[in-house]
Amino acid sequence: MKANRAQVERALRSPGEQRFFLLYGPDDSGSRALAKLAAAALGGEAERIEFSGAELRADPARLTDEAASISLFGGARYVLVDPAGDECVAAVEALTEAPAGGNPVILIAGALKPASRLLKLALARPDAMAFASYAPEGQDAERLAAEMGRSEGLIVRPDVARRLADACGGNRAVLAQELAKLAAYLDAAPERPRELDHDALDAIGAAAEEGDLSRLVDSVGSGDAALLQAELLRLSSQGIEGVPLIRAVLRRMSLLARMRAAVERGSTPDAVMASQGKSLFWKEKSSVARQLGRWRSDLLAKSVSRLVAAERELKASGGLGAVAVDEELFAICRQAARLR
Repeated sequence: MKANRAQVERALRSPGEQRFFLLYGPDDSGSRALAKLAAAALGGEAERIEFSGAELRADPARLTDEAASISLFGGARYVLVDPAGDECVAAVEALTEAPAGGNPVILIAGALKPASRLLKLALARPDAMAFASYAPEGQDAERLAAEMGRSEGLIVRPDVARRLADACGGNRAVLAQELAKLAAYLDAAPERPRELDHDALDAIGAAAEEGDLSRLVDSVGSGDAALLQAELLRLSSQGIEGVPLIRAVLRRMSLLARMRAAVERGSTPDAVMASQGKSLFWKEKSSVARQLGRWRSDLLAKSVSRLVAAERELKASGGLGAVAVDEELFAICRQAARLR
């Protein structure tokens, strides 16, 4: 059956009630974070049995055997298949034909197509649960950064959370690593909370260099094609492309659209900039101010529409690839250049 987030989280905290879980979607780190809920529910001493889908293709019976086996020391155990795909369908089918009961089985797959046999199998069974994870965006990404920060003893303001989420490209695993590093830097802990500020991010955070999307965003909004090309190459070499880039630029263009609308209603650019307060990172203020004076509301609305459509196409099966996303960014960049 297809589950929503609340359903899958609740079920993973009581994993014995489901025959198996299929955690899939483009956000692998989100799927692995969900799998940890089951591990935590079973206890720190639980035994984990790991397979890859390729191993199960060679010996489909192993999954059923391990799901039915008792731990050597009599404690809890669970089976994790990572990565999983259609190559392990025979093993999962054998599991579903076995008598009910046994150890929890969790399969972690990537972005499965609707035609995937493994996905169809999971969706068709009432005793299985399938959930797709997507990288958080917008306010969800900011909320995630703040929540994960609290678990490390960090107090994260919305503007800091936004910057951190952008720098990590919506990747939960990278975000967790950065927050742990920042907590150690600030000597923070749940019982010893510390405020996370921009100075700490400047000192050691991901936004200080490799994961930072601010230069890419500025290059698009300012019409600097040479800088955009350099940033796309740099980010691609780090595996950052597609959706995180669209979302970062979309946030800037949406911000400019709201601000420009206020200007065209009669407010001065300076007043509109001042109204943003701490929600706008101080290092971004000069570039945002320049872009606010350059762009018109109708062109900003068109750019936002193009970015939303590009993300929709990218997520669709057989939709846009990374090259086409880059072309969309260059199209907006060229429009900005014409406004100079």
